[in-house]
Amino acid sequence: MIVVTPEIALDDAELVETFIRASGPGGQNVNKVSSAVQLRFDARRSPNLPDAVAARLMRLAGRRLTADGVIVLTAQRFREQERNRADARARLVALIVAAAVAPVTRRRSRPTLASKQRRLAGKTVRSKVKATRGRIIADE
Repeated sequence: MIVVTPEIALDDAELVETFIRASGPGGQNVNKVSSAVQLRFDARRSPNLPDAVAARLMRLAGRRLTADGVIVLTAQRFREQERNRADARARLVALIVAAAVAPVTRRRSRPTLASKQRRLAGKTVRSKVKATRGRIIADE
């Protein structure tokens, strides 16, 4: 079990890990060893995720989400397979933690009476300054 939050824990059977060859530099080793990890998690059908969290998680996943609702994470930062596995799992947990927090909706507020009066006083001052900028009529 992977504990994500006090309310959410993922079963190890829900995660499918496949090992692939990592791209990039590495010499001959990169052609022989499958050290990169591709982690798949079915967010749509997971029994351990509440529906609201699953919906937010699929929205957060973006391009990493397939049409079937499966999140695919590829980890290849490290040369060791075990470190890449831990990295992929940590990234999945971070995504779920971000999705578990419900967004706070903004509540509209009204300006106070004092702030309205300050705004109007400032406008009055600017108005008086600009009123003195009229055209000068020369007496002949």
